[in-house]
Amino acid sequence: MTTFKKFEEIEIWQKARDLTKMIYEATGAGAFARDYSLRDQIRRAAVSIMSNIAEGFNRGGNKELIQYLAIAKGSTAEVQSQLYVALDQQYIENAVFKDLYGLADQIAAEIFSFIIYLSKSNIKGIKYKSVQIPNGK
Repeated sequence: MTTFKKFEEIEIWQKARDLTKMIYEATGAGAFARDYSLRDQIRRAAVSIMSNIAEGFNRGGNKELIQYLAIAKGSTAEVQSQLYVALDQQYIENAVFKDLYGLADQIAAEIFSFIIYLSKSNIKGIKYKSVQIPNGK
């Protein structure tokens, strides 16, 4: 597996960013744009996916990253559930629903795989590297 130096290098984060852009497009016009509650909630859930991946990564340890990845995975399910509401209210076409739902599904599966990998890894994160502390003399 590749070593990441920045969260922007993580492919799952990049896909979450794409999903967020697509959600903003889908919610920006028509009746969906006027349903402020659903529009704002699905946007927040999409943003939550990428934000939690970034925050977990920058915490510097695998335990924290796994915790935040689990939250991000939950947010993908939230997006998917809200997509059903949008479809049922005829805010989006079936093809748009399938595209967005499918990308969210792919992101969730990749997050799960990443969690499994991290759980089995001996790498504990950058904050666990040994640090020499000057003796202060």
